[in-house]
Amino acid sequence: MRAVVVTELGGPEVLRVVEQPDPVPGPGQVLVRVRAATVNPADHAARTGQLPGPPLALPVVPGWDIAGEVVAVDGTESGYRPGDRVAGLIPWFATRGRPGGYAELVAADPDWLAPIPDGLDDVAAATVPLNGLTACQALDLLTLPEPTTLLVTGASGGVGGFAVQLAVAAGHRVLALAGSRGDEWVRSLGPDAVLPRDVDLAAAGPTRAVLDAVPIGPLAAVPLVNGGTVVTTRPTPPLESARAIRQEVVMVHPDPEVLAALLREAAAGRLRSRVAATLPLAEAAEGHRRATAGAAGKIVLLP
Repeated sequence: MRAVVVTELGGPEVLRVVEQPDPVPGPGQVLVRVRAATVNPADHAARTGQLPGPPLALPVVPGWDIAGEVVAVDGTESGYRPGDRVAGLIPWFATRGRPGGYAELVAADPDWLAPIPDGLDDVAAATVPLNGLTACQALDLLTLPEPTTLLVTGASGGVGGFAVQLAVAAGHRVLALAGSRGDEWVRSLGPDAVLPRDVDLAAAGPTRAVLDAVPIGPLAAVPLVNGGTVVTTRPTPPLESARAIRQEVVMVHPDPEVLAALLREAAAGRLRSRVAATLPLAEAAEGHRRATAGAAGKIVLLP
């Protein structure tokens, strides 16, 4: 099979298309023929050596998100059969690129996967796992038992965009911070207000909760009340302790039941994502260049 590997740490040019042996599913695993895989900021972090965790043992295959078709199973306990369409989150923090999603075939644990509903194509399905689960798990960490005011930074991005939609659906008053290039898209997601990137966040509050999806760091805590909570998508420096602000970092993990629900919402049109471009797998380096240049939406690779 063909796969894209990180041969050394560096820019997009270190991504190489190579031939690798077809993977063989282990006990209870399924073999997925990948039809779509997305380019995420976490892939850039892996490529440049900035991902949390131990150093990578190069070469590795990037890629957290996959969508495709089951082509083989080991045993019957997986619950899947050849021909089933699935999308999944490869827990890259654990696999460290063995496997990764930038490949024609992936041997996957069933717990990484969920069925793709009818009416949802592979490209759209591939945009959901990493960003959708991160948004869900970040909102869970905020522990919002009743409707409240929530600030979401990076609302024009993948995690932020899903978080806005999920929080609106849950009845929260959502303030969405977005750059000017994403204003109209973010507005279409239904927040109560779309704030420009240079807004005075002190005037945006008070709020008990912030999902800092960029993250922007200490500025995200400006509108928080004493005892408020900020959840970030990457580790950030400790905030001032005088206001007893709780800080949490979301470390995404597979959750097949939640992923299945997210995919159903996407198929029904109630959970939306943007795709900026689709590219052949062999053009993964170009996909990384476009993503880091600020593409308006996901770059999706087609093996």
